[in-house]
Amino acid sequence: MPWFVWVLTAAALGVAEFLTLTVVFGLLAGAALVAAVVAGVGIGLLGQLVALGVAAAAGLLIVRPVALRHMAQAPLSREGSDALIGKRAEVMQEVTASRGLIKISGEEWSARALDENLVIPVGAVVDVMGIEGATAVVYPRELLP
Repeated sequence: MPWFVWVLTAAALGVAEFLTLTVVFGLLAGAALVAAVVAGVGIGLLGQLVALGVAAAAGLLIVRPVALRHMAQAPLSREGSDALIGKRAEVMQEVTASRGLIKISGEEWSARALDENLVIPVGAVVDVMGIEGATAVVYPRELLP
């Protein structure tokens, strides 16, 4: 029943991967499953260890760099209110540090100025610097560097 020991090892490594999200434990769990298959076929301990080593090396040297590169990529598009950050808007009602109204992509949003000392007049063009709840935090385009 050596294959069962390899399956238990793979399960323990799978749990460790779930808790750490490092990719390494998941790849080692896969290697342990390869060793379980080799053990199930009837190959001895030396063959099982060689299979474990080859599968682990292949995973760590080939699969891990690809997975890390994929995980490091930024999402291709932003969704919801996050998609409004960086957009231009027009001031519909004077914007101060505490209140105001802007029009972004045809929609009216409550707004406040990023700088507490700014008063942005009606008709000014602003950039959306952030979203706090249902309020856009804006800054005038002409003051941007």
